[in-house]
Amino acid sequence: MPGLKKILIANRGEIACRIQRTAQALGYRTVAVFSDADADALHVQMADEAVNIGPAAVQQSYLNIPAILDAARRTGADAIHPGYGFLSENAGFALACRDAGLTFIGPSPEAIELMGSKRLSKIAMLEAGVPCIKGYQGAEQDDVTLSREAARIGYPLMIKASAGGGGRGMRLVHDASDLPDQIRTARSEALNGFGSGELILEQALVEPRHVEIQLFGDQHGNLIYLGERDCSVQRRHQKVIEEAPCPVMTPELRQAMGEAALKAGRAVQYVGAGTVEFLLDARGQFYFLEMNTRLQVEHPVTELITGLDLVAWQLNIAEGQPLPLRQEQVQLHGHAMEVRLYAEDPAQGFLPQTGRVVAWEPGLQDGVRIDHGLIEGQVISPFYDPMLGKLIAHGATREEARRKLLRAVQDSVLLGVQSNQRLLASLLDHPQFAGGDFSTGFIAQHFSAHACLQPHAPDAQHLAIATVLLYQASAQTHSAPLCGWRNNASVPLHYRIGLEDQDWPVALLAIPGEPLRIQAAERTLELRIIHCDGRWATLEIDGIRQRHAYRLETGRLWLFTRPGSLQFTDRTQAPVSSQANVSSGTLKAPMDGAIVDVLVNEGSKVTKGQLLVVLEAMKMEHPLKSGVDGVLKRLQVKVGDQVKNRQILLEVE
Repeated sequence: MPGLKKILIANRGEIACRIQRTAQALGYRTVAVFSDADADALHVQMADEAVNIGPAAVQQSYLNIPAILDAARRTGADAIHPGYGFLSENAGFALACRDAGLTFIGPSPEAIELMGSKRLSKIAMLEAGVPCIKGYQGAEQDDVTLSREAARIGYPLMIKASAGGGGRGMRLVHDASDLPDQIRTARSEALNGFGSGELILEQALVEPRHVEIQLFGDQHGNLIYLGERDCSVQRRHQKVIEEAPCPVMTPELRQAMGEAALKAGRAVQYVGAGTVEFLLDARGQFYFLEMNTRLQVEHPVTELITGLDLVAWQLNIAEGQPLPLRQEQVQLHGHAMEVRLYAEDPAQGFLPQTGRVVAWEPGLQDGVRIDHGLIEGQVISPFYDPMLGKLIAHGATREEARRKLLRAVQDSVLLGVQSNQRLLASLLDHPQFAGGDFSTGFIAQHFSAHACLQPHAPDAQHLAIATVLLYQASAQTHSAPLCGWRNNASVPLHYRIGLEDQDWPVALLAIPGEPLRIQAAERTLELRIIHCDGRWATLEIDGIRQRHAYRLETGRLWLFTRPGSLQFTDRTQAPVSSQANVSSGTLKAPMDGAIVDVLVNEGSKVTKGQLLVVLEAMKMEHPLKSGVDGVLKRLQVKVGDQVKNRQILLEVE
């Protein structure tokens, strides 16, 4: 088989960048595709050539098969790498590539179709002798059948989108009375996210571990596994922390799970990179969960403990080369750990966030790898998954990897967009996680009321730093000899520093030749400015030197607080406004998105907590409920409307 020359990456963001790095390092030419929203994205800038494939909406761009194939034809690409997500597990796309004479860098369309259906794949795994959990995977999909089967399985149980992944179309049900609503929501998410509303039901295991096996097969019939990954720390069935090896793994259990994964792969004559996912209970029993017929988000932890480049393996296998290793030659070295950085606000129920990236400086160090697609100034839009990137660390031991990763999370500067950094740092720093004692219920058990899930309120030191940086910026607008000079220097300056809906009074006393004295939040601090260049400030606070990243734009200050950021506003000269009524009947969009359901009409009586509207953003549905009892007076949206963050949707009187 002739070698490949030019590879089109049918994806975006960090995975498109990651694939290009390996492809270009191996001498291949690369082609990026992009939507209107991604015209200036990093993956586009990295590519040798790039083609616009349509508007921002995924159905018109990254899921537009004819446009992608046309881009490959126009650029002379001879292969397509789908990355993960989007079309990576779309059998029709793999078949269309084959019919167009293009090499699809992945498994066969037949394997994708079978393993892409949770229902059909579970049937196939039962036939292949792979341990499976009790459930329903039948073709009958009406509500009556699903309710009857749920009663047979027993509660709690999981509803899962047969064609889904990433936590979408998945619901945990504890009681039969909740089943109809959860089926409706799961089916709607599945249909919108994957084009199929087919569901399966499974018994919910109590606090299992989520452990997956990395498979690789070639076109010559060889199939091996490259160890396992523990992906148990999850939120809403979406992985948050992944690591390799699994902290409770034994050689015997690894071999048993590996051989079960090989059975799964052989059942579909698997070629390329794939992952067989299992649930592992406290007794050491494991059960087939699903098989992902693509590269995984968490593949870097396997790369770091094996020393292998899995994308390079994918490219070699696509060219017809045999696997470079036999099973007995696979060796695991040290420990690796990964976290997923998301544009979301944990204090608002993890709502996805949009906005402009004001600053991005990844916290790289020895043993740390950061896969991302971010550049300063880019806009995080509502059209795509909110994952911004991945931070990965490798160490000789699990503790060394954890410690390095914690520092990388704390040191990675992200300003302008709210993220989950504080949560990630808190998870990594938790004593039980550090001890390796956790399950899929870890976040729910230990973080339901954790401080990192509350609004990030500034302390006295944060307020002091913000005030000093605003003071410095104001002083620099004067001529240099009079910088900061006042004829009543012994009288403090009074500031009003704002953060979202709250203001803090701060007093600053500046006497030439002396440290600045700041009174904030019932504390008095002394502060000297050592260096300040518009990006980083070196400050001495009560005798201790610190460095802080910041950006300042016309009265707005973004301050990085390690970890996480705060966005301050100088409201000293602004009129004081009354606080908004917390029981207001005005319902606003919490983010940019699309209205997918409206459950009320004007004139309807509504009660506090009643579901009124469903908003879809970043591939997830977000139920919006009434904050008051009353009557719906104004309804300003309908199904299909695109809305902006803070846009008024309706008003209840």
